[in-house]
Amino acid sequence: MDKKSKQFLYEYLNNASPTGFESPGQQIWLDYLKPYISDHIVDVYGTVVGVVNPKAAYKVVIEAHADEISWFVNYITEDGYIYVRRNGGSDHQIAPSKRVNIQTENGIVKGVFGWPAIHVRDAGKEETPTLKNIFIDVGAESKKEVEAMGVHVGCVITFEDELMEMNKHWLVGRALDNRMGGFMVAEVARRLHENKKKLPFALYIVNAVQEEIGLRGAEMISRRIKPDVAICTDVTHDTQSPMYNKKESGNLKCGNGPVVCYGPAVQNNVLKMVIETAQKRKIPFQRQAVSRSTGTDTDSFAYSAEGVASALISLPLKYMHTTVEMVHKDDVESVINLIYEFLLQLKPGHDFRYIK
Repeated sequence: MDKKSKQFLYEYLNNASPTGFESPGQQIWLDYLKPYISDHIVDVYGTVVGVVNPKAAYKVVIEAHADEISWFVNYITEDGYIYVRRNGGSDHQIAPSKRVNIQTENGIVKGVFGWPAIHVRDAGKEETPTLKNIFIDVGAESKKEVEAMGVHVGCVITFEDELMEMNKHWLVGRALDNRMGGFMVAEVARRLHENKKKLPFALYIVNAVQEEIGLRGAEMISRRIKPDVAICTDVTHDTQSPMYNKKESGNLKCGNGPVVCYGPAVQNNVLKMVIETAQKRKIPFQRQAVSRSTGTDTDSFAYSAEGVASALISLPLKYMHTTVEMVHKDDVESVINLIYEFLLQLKPGHDFRYIK
């Protein structure tokens, strides 16, 4: 990761990009990508696509999603406290004592998730955090004062925590799920351009919106592009830290390489090509199985229109949907390298059907 990549990573990760309100982050992403693409698409809900070699008939997608989990202002009490509801899979248990940014038309309003002091709680009867009892304090004494700040029902809220590096090898922060994916696919495009690689097919670098509430951005853009092949990247659980069950979630470890996924939505011939590429280029990888859907944008691409040959390359991550999500730098580099090498060996017109 050079200075330019690192600057982009920090700007992109530290920016808020909540589900349904991704545009500021998408603009940062597109501005970084523009020197490495021929054209771009922005759809009506904010999915952004960089295009290389747009006139080619065979279409290949590499994809990540842009949105992060967040909260909505749901109710403001008469004495100025704010109750929330989820926007995506936000974790109520981590909320108390966290600092937040409330996005308003007047700019950011600072707040905190308050919580009663330990001194006044009865250890035998104390409540655990739930959506019924977590609340935000913006330092106001009335609903009128809150509203004068520009805060109203429907304002979106993100945690304040920003990206940091830890023990040389780790990136830590909120929303690594899945803006690390957006970073990685952008880096693939940059390397292709800077290494003067001319692809014999059209490449669509997709940063989709609204994954966290049902894969909606990918659903829309897949129908528009109608690709022949899609390689999606998202995060998956590192299962090594305490309280994970390897028998249920698999044996996956940050630092051991990208995770390739087996499941019905994953087209096996594309998966085989991904694995063969990793083996040929000596890129470490891990394997994961899913029972039905992958739970990622891979599903939307796979089942789009007549079907798209799709595969999922995941980045192992610790502590998903918290403000201390962690990824290993070596895995980030390996995911970028694997997608890059896959594209270089792919021939236009490749027919991935099982029976021909």
